[in-house]
Amino acid sequence: MDGRSSLRDGIEAKGASPVEEDGEKAFERLIAEMRPKLHRYCARMTGSVIEGEDVLQEALLKAIEAFPMAQPLSNPEGWLFRIAHNAAQDFLRRRARRAKSHADEDLEAIAAPADPVADRQAAAASLRTFMRLPAAQRSSVILRDVLGYSVEETSEVMGGSIAVIKGALQRGRTRLRELAQEPEDVVPPALAAPERARLLAYIERFNARDFDALRNMLADDVRLELVNRLRLQGRGEVREYFHRYSLVAPWRCVPGFVDGRAAVLMFDQNDLGGRPVFFVLLEWHDEEVAAIRDFLFARYAIEEAQVLVLE
Repeated sequence: MDGRSSLRDGIEAKGASPVEEDGEKAFERLIAEMRPKLHRYCARMTGSVIEGEDVLQEALLKAIEAFPMAQPLSNPEGWLFRIAHNAAQDFLRRRARRAKSHADEDLEAIAAPADPVADRQAAAASLRTFMRLPAAQRSSVILRDVLGYSVEETSEVMGGSIAVIKGALQRGRTRLRELAQEPEDVVPPALAAPERARLLAYIERFNARDFDALRNMLADDVRLELVNRLRLQGRGEVREYFHRYSLVAPWRCVPGFVDGRAAVLMFDQNDLGGRPVFFVLLEWHDEEVAAIRDFLFARYAIEEAQVLVLE
């Protein structure tokens, strides 16, 4: 299904609705197929592939809980996007409250015809650039120009009138064109010496395949999230996490940043000059690893991330 497909095509092309073909299994398959696209939306709404994953997980939990009562669904894909949109809006409101900064926008009706130039500008814009658009403009541009949905489908997801959506879309496109002419003045992130030393120690042991030493770095109550796969807690359970890595050796890691956060960047050891394939986030308590968030099974997350290798 390409970016210009109808929201309903994903189900209709298969010849059956989730309800007709063992509802729960078909719904699980739809979630798996839609997850990268939903993440792309959430990441651009939040300005971070990491926070986008948080919002996506919240949305999918809500969808799974609501699914039994929501049947029959005439448009399951649009329903999922609506839940993801609402979850992103809730996240942005919480973040705005924390920052004690609120912004209102006055939308007006302006025509929004298909615009290939706007499409290319939107697809190429960084997550940071998208965050400079007001939320409604950001959402409408992502759905219309990045993901390829029609104005009518965008209106269905966002819950506004077509006239309001067209207004937000037009102003969002105009602002993106303005931002495209401005240089991105970004201060490179940096790590304090103790943080850098801990990260390098972890990476040195991983690349040496000294997994026993890594296990010894774990806190007693360490938490593991293997994104899109499983969660474990406690040193006894998380110790087994390294067993899979000990069986295969395609990965070599380097220190870096993902959307400004310190991360372990995982490269294919046969393509060290390419882009990292996925990343791992670590949290620390003193010198012990308190949490691991591994995106091995959620490689879609790094596709639009701002990645920087630590020199």
